[in-house]
Amino acid sequence: MTSAVAFANGMARAVTRATNATQSTVQQGSRLVDNWAREVVDDIFGHALKKQTGVALKYMLDFGANPFERQLILSAQFLHKELPVRLAHRVAELENLPYGLSTKSSVLKVRDWYVESFKDLRGFGSLKDAVDEQKFTEMLRSIYRRHANVVPMMAKGVSELRRELSQQTLLTEIPEIHHFLDGFYLSRIGIRILIGQHIALHEPSKNNHIGLISTKCSPVQVAQDSINDARSICMREYGAAPEVTVYGDPNFTFPYVPSHLHHMVFELVKNSLRAVQDRFDGEDDMEPPPIRLVVAEGGEDVTIKVSDEGGGIPRSGMPRIWTYLYSTAKHSVAMESVEEAGEGPVVLAGYGYGLPISRLYARYFGGDLQIISMEGYGTDAYLHLNRLGNSQEPLP
Repeated sequence: MTSAVAFANGMARAVTRATNATQSTVQQGSRLVDNWAREVVDDIFGHALKKQTGVALKYMLDFGANPFERQLILSAQFLHKELPVRLAHRVAELENLPYGLSTKSSVLKVRDWYVESFKDLRGFGSLKDAVDEQKFTEMLRSIYRRHANVVPMMAKGVSELRRELSQQTLLTEIPEIHHFLDGFYLSRIGIRILIGQHIALHEPSKNNHIGLISTKCSPVQVAQDSINDARSICMREYGAAPEVTVYGDPNFTFPYVPSHLHHMVFELVKNSLRAVQDRFDGEDDMEPPPIRLVVAEGGEDVTIKVSDEGGGIPRSGMPRIWTYLYSTAKHSVAMESVEEAGEGPVVLAGYGYGLPISRLYARYFGGDLQIISMEGYGTDAYLHLNRLGNSQEPLP
């Protein structure tokens, strides 16, 4: 069986499961057919059978290097065709999640955001000229804003499920949920980078930038900015913040998305700051050891290592750091008011999805994130970034 046929058969089975979801899984009134016109539902499942088209960082760089009118129209035409397919894949999944997750009000809200965006895109006529492209870009801005709170809203739904199942099983024993969330959040990163890149090409040009991508991204400088932000939050939470020492060439640059890099490094440094501060809090006669951040330039990868002496993580807890809504923080964040949480947490810790999503950001452009810990001593995090830029999107 060819990969294309296998893919089509797999998606067909997923769509069939979604459309024939049983009462025990999806409550009456929460299904797509109960809330949306039949032609919209049929159109969504039709697009969910289509294959997604991945892009590479190098392609984005080459394509956006000269954003002339014709290039922008071609970009809009690609998004007009590709985005409904990606959105439909996610809607089909959201319709038939296990353990009743599809019926959670916050998950239903996310699903309906995706349906609304799908309808907007499908309702937009053909793109023929610059006027059409400008109108399309305005619609993309609206879609981008609509989906700003997807991550915390999904986290709220999973948190509710976690509480319901807490008496029966551990959430780490439900791999289907984590597999879905990995694919869902990875897809979201891709959708937002595609939309954000197109929108950014319309903004006033910035030095050494092609849209969202910096052609001369300095990992040392981005790391320092991330450290400043993380230490500021640590200072607000604890009244103190351990020092962070940076090692690396500040003049070294490579093409990357600075916002992605900032997100990942901020998460790693934030975790280390909290671990060190928790371990040495109350030790008035002992200065907390500094956290060390090293930037290494390799032929294929740029690697950032964050090392702390925060006491480490027990081996039994290591598998759980990659699961959603697991947190080593003493106090978890209440999920009842996440609607206003925006793109990410503003508190130091407790949401429980920072590490797995940071790993997805790394993997999106061909990198990875690894954590090695020594219980009783500390933790080393290795963030690998693909510097070649030719890695294809790892589409779910």
